[in-house]
Amino acid sequence: MAKIHPIQPLPPPEDQEPSLDLHARAMDNLRFIRDTMERAGSFTALSGWGQVVIGVTGALASWVASRQASPENWLATWSSAAVVSVLVGVLTTAMKARAARMPMLSGPGRKFMLSLAPPLIAGGVLTVFLFRAGLVELLPGMWMLLYGAGIITAGAFSVSAVPVMGLCFMVFGAAALASPVAWGDAWMAAGFGGLHVIFGTLIARRHGG
Repeated sequence: MAKIHPIQPLPPPEDQEPSLDLHARAMDNLRFIRDTMERAGSFTALSGWGQVVIGVTGALASWVASRQASPENWLATWSSAAVVSVLVGVLTTAMKARAARMPMLSGPGRKFMLSLAPPLIAGGVLTVFLFRAGLVELLPGMWMLLYGAGIITAGAFSVSAVPVMGLCFMVFGAAALASPVAWGDAWMAAGFGGLHVIFGTLIARRHGG
């Protein structure tokens, strides 16, 4: 007569816990490695050719602004140029990031944007109050100082050329404040025009467009 072997019961659920814990630990380690690489990386999706286009926009704006008969028209010219420049910067950077198959708002990219935004917002608020106080002559220097400060802080998460450009903007801003009022548009052309073209070309050639 054949011997009947008893059916072995399934292992209790607690015997399966070690494998589940191991899987969870592996996922945590992968997440930690990914986050660390993002923090250590630099934001290379900044479009150099986009900066060149912004520079050309700044040069044209300085030429148009210098021919305006009223402070209101002068401010409207530069405000329009600022809006166009922001749109160009965002669009070209998004295009470069997409071509490189990297998220524009990755760890370094998000930090770049968040570091740049506060000085720009402060510049917008100060513009309103300085213009109302009739201190239009201070705007070119103030704009370049705050923009340069924002570029330096944001450049900590980008390629090395970016903070150097920010430092140049701060130097130009200080020089504009110390120069005669009539030189304001010339300093703006050199800064928002020339510096963007020079450093944009450098970024485009060394960092993929």
